[in-house]
Amino acid sequence: MSAPKVLFYVQHLLGIGHVKRATTLARAMAGEGLDVTVVSGGADIQVIDAGGMDFVQLPPVRASDRNFGGLVDGAGVPVSEALKAERRDILLQCFADLRPDALIIELFPFGRRQLRFELIPLLEAARTAAHQPRVISSVRDILVEKNRPERDAEMVAWARQYFDDILIHGDPSLIPFEQTFPLAADIADMMHYTGYVVEHDKISAAGGDQGLGEVIVSSGSGAVGALLLNTAIGARADSILADYPWRLLAGYSLDEVEFQALIGKAPEGVIVERARPDFIDLLKNCTLSISQGGYNTVMEVLATGARGIAVPYAGGQETEQTLRARLLEARGLIHQIPEGALSPDRLIEKISLAMDGAGPDAPIAIDMDGARKSAALLVQRLGI
Repeated sequence: MSAPKVLFYVQHLLGIGHVKRATTLARAMAGEGLDVTVVSGGADIQVIDAGGMDFVQLPPVRASDRNFGGLVDGAGVPVSEALKAERRDILLQCFADLRPDALIIELFPFGRRQLRFELIPLLEAARTAAHQPRVISSVRDILVEKNRPERDAEMVAWARQYFDDILIHGDPSLIPFEQTFPLAADIADMMHYTGYVVEHDKISAAGGDQGLGEVIVSSGSGAVGALLLNTAIGARADSILADYPWRLLAGYSLDEVEFQALIGKAPEGVIVERARPDFIDLLKNCTLSISQGGYNTVMEVLATGARGIAVPYAGGQETEQTLRARLLEARGLIHQIPEGALSPDRLIEKISLAMDGAGPDAPIAIDMDGARKSAALLVQRLGI
């Protein structure tokens, strides 16, 4: 008997958190004996590990700016109708060729509305296929705040029309889904909390002395983060960790001119380089992590036991990282600085606080078994 097939669609528009979480989930599903194909619609990212799955790259699109004002192609040109049709057709052909037993859509219908030109045709194909897959939405713990209640009703309608299950990759003891999605009660029977998604196998296997004793400053692998990296350079000399080596990791999408400017500013004892695939090794060995507050990075900081300071991204209408960072800080698990309040002096202050004591002030009583539980739930739903 052949392994059940899973088609997993994911689109990252600015940072890489969505595709990183999707590939972590895909690897966990493959570990349960499922044959997983991930289809990614964002830029090809060098630090993403696509091992353990088939990986299909669509012609990439991304957000035009940090405010998510529109979609552009790989050359920065507004997405054309021809490109939309090309992506849609590739996606539909992939579905037809694979004939999956499960179709997983990352974030939609709770986000990625601007991709409905390809997602609605894919979901219609799944609904009308002779071999109908189980259709699942994979969504993080927190949604971006919206000021349009009609959009919430639209999300519920799409969920009811097209999906069988909604996997919420969070822990309701930290934040319940209804806190950022007011109509959660209307789909409560479809919702399953999985816990936070962390790649524990990689954390357990991480070895070597990479990053030993260093301050690791990471801006993710997206197009934003220059502010954090520049502020770190400005703060180092007057911080209590001035004599420690600092390693600054810039995203591959950060403009090359900005990247070279950072290298030029870096004093002796500061290394500036692009994001690395061994980031978990660096976290396990570091003296302190200073990072943007993305879902994956914050959970990896907690899972590796690193001291952490988060500076959550707050561009445009983004509220998700800020809310999660505040909740974790309230539990004594990390320190955080709102992006708008970031300055060398504020960072120096938080570094002193983070280094005061042996580590986090409280046990990590948060479910971080989301990858394994998601895979187990899918196996159950497929009746394997």
